[in-house]
Amino acid sequence: MSVRVRRIYESPEPEDGVRVLVDRLWPRGVSKEDAHVDEWPKGLTPSDELRRWFHGGGSYEEFTRRYEAELAAPEAAELLDGLRKSVHRSRVTLLTASRTPDESHAAVLARLLAD
Repeated sequence: MSVRVRRIYESPEPEDGVRVLVDRLWPRGVSKEDAHVDEWPKGLTPSDELRRWFHGGGSYEEFTRRYEAELAAPEAAELLDGLRKSVHRSRVTLLTASRTPDESHAAVLARLLAD
């Protein structure tokens, strides 16, 4: 089917399909009831170290390379494979609180899931 990325602050839409939060921390100001999150695989999120490095001024290209290396670890790879199976069954919407979702870990995940 398909994968898309949306900010969790946007209202849920019927065409979202399976809504997956891909942030390690729960977003501020959003109740769990209003978010309508179906899955929250914290093992797919970037490590705290990588996240801090990126937000401290690291380049998106290098962030992508390092994040893909983290996703190759056994636990993350298993979670990624499970999410791929969901993508083959229905639409999946990756949710993030990032202000720039097109240059975030969610965009990296979406690209990997679409391959």
